[in-house]
Amino acid sequence: MVTTFRQARLEAGALALCTVALVGALTACGGDDGATDAKPPAAAPVTSATPPGAPTGPPSPADPAAAGRAAALEVYSAMWTERTKAYRQATSEGTDLERYAALDALRGFERDLARMKENDTVFRGELRHAPEVTVLRADARPPTATVEDCVDLSRWRVLDTTTGWPIPLPSGQPLRQAATATVERGDGGRWMVTEYTADTTRPC
Repeated sequence: MVTTFRQARLEAGALALCTVALVGALTACGGDDGATDAKPPAAAPVTSATPPGAPTGPPSPADPAAAGRAAALEVYSAMWTERTKAYRQATSEGTDLERYAALDALRGFERDLARMKENDTVFRGELRHAPEVTVLRADARPPTATVEDCVDLSRWRVLDTTTGWPIPLPSGQPLRQAATATVERGDGGRWMVTEYTADTTRPC
């Protein structure tokens, strides 16, 4: 069934990765250097040998599952970059956030940005993370991937734009907290982050 997301949000274009392995041939040569007569020695024959197990046909394409994981992770990382830009200015204007995020994920980010603008806050510092694709459902309709992330807030600050002073994080909140995202591929082959949930109570 074609979803609203695939009709309205996804653009054409496919992210594909292909790697090729090539195996060369070993070359060996031999000869006889034991001639003692006056005639010049005959030229030694030169032969080529193929190592055992070397492929004789065309190389195999890359693993489709690995390509799907890489494509989903690439889009998630691009979303993260654009989201960070938006949070630094309390608006998604001038960013490509909508290119990589849609549906619930994008709505959640926009709500955050609206609250930040209302409260005169922006983010500063460095927000580090370590995302990993833990599940790939390549046969699902639409294909989806689950990304598990560990977000490091130790160098991330909330800044009050009216005073210029940083606002401390809530007490008891872990500085390294878990986050989960769903990345979905549309009919045109384009992946988008459609869900994002940060668990501020679960350390990682």
